[in-house]
Amino acid sequence: MMSSRTFRKGSFAALAMTAALVVSGCSSDSGSESTSSATGGAEGGSDANLAITFLPKNLGNAYFDTSNAGGAEAIEEFGGTYAEVGPAEAAPDAQVSYINTLTQQGVGAIAVSANDPEAICDALNEARDNDVKVVTFDSDTNTDCRDVFINQATSEGIAQVQVDLIAEQIGDEGQIAILSATANATNQNAWIELMEGILAEEHPNIELVDVVYGDDDDQTSFDKTAALLQTYPDLKGIVSPTTVGIAAAARYLSTSEYQGEVAITGLGTPNQMRSYIEDGTSAGFALWNPADLGYLAAYASKALIEGEITGAEGDTFEAGKLGEYTVEADGVVLLGDPYVFDADNIGDFDF
Repeated sequence: MMSSRTFRKGSFAALAMTAALVVSGCSSDSGSESTSSATGGAEGGSDANLAITFLPKNLGNAYFDTSNAGGAEAIEEFGGTYAEVGPAEAAPDAQVSYINTLTQQGVGAIAVSANDPEAICDALNEARDNDVKVVTFDSDTNTDCRDVFINQATSEGIAQVQVDLIAEQIGDEGQIAILSATANATNQNAWIELMEGILAEEHPNIELVDVVYGDDDDQTSFDKTAALLQTYPDLKGIVSPTTVGIAAAARYLSTSEYQGEVAITGLGTPNQMRSYIEDGTSAGFALWNPADLGYLAAYASKALIEGEITGAEGDTFEAGKLGEYTVEADGVVLLGDPYVFDADNIGDFDF
């Protein structure tokens, strides 16, 4: 089994704190919208508008529950006002109406994980024209649609760790498939393109036979897994660079004849994948700390609102317990490196 130390370059002590963070959503009458909010109190004596709203790809997603909880923690620390809104499903233009409403409400910043790099750009630029700061996290828009992007790790690092994991787990040869989120997801598409290049260059005996999309929906991802195994009877492994997809695929494999025969890896959370690691369905997977991602997005929003940074390369700001960060080229702020979870360490984490 691959050692987790291979990819661990930063401190992950903050992961243990995530269990105490809870974000709950309430469905609207139409069933298409859910919101939750928490108030941190006065705005720290500042005249800055520290009303910050998180807009994930969709609500009811454990990954975004955790990242948004990290944002709520940060906003409480610096005395802002936290809110969360979002669509029930991760469709390309599903976030537009929420952005328009937030612009009308005059929030200080929107922290959004984009379902599509272009579909929400007009709405975001309208928000920026009305003095709303825009921070993307997890999944970016075009660079001219936001102020900064909080990147969980470099795309190269995320692609590399997933390829290395699947290569280790299948003995560096055989057929694999990728089960992604939506066809328009900026981050997954970038990782997949890089994974294809790494496979071709470093693993000539591994054949990528298909890329399918589960739309970040549990049942769709479950069904796509079944279809892959029926279509490719010699399949040796599945890589799913989405937390919904990897858990759904593992769930299918865990009760099938393919358990232990077809590898499953990708990006997941410990709580989603714990039972599948323990029963041998998966040998290991990777991720970053989504709570830290949301926490950093909140502090970047604060820095933009207060004029500490503009999103220019070389800008620096303090992010609470995470320390100082520097804005890199194209307004990117990098959280850190991927981390591998396996049977040796998964018991140490709770998120």
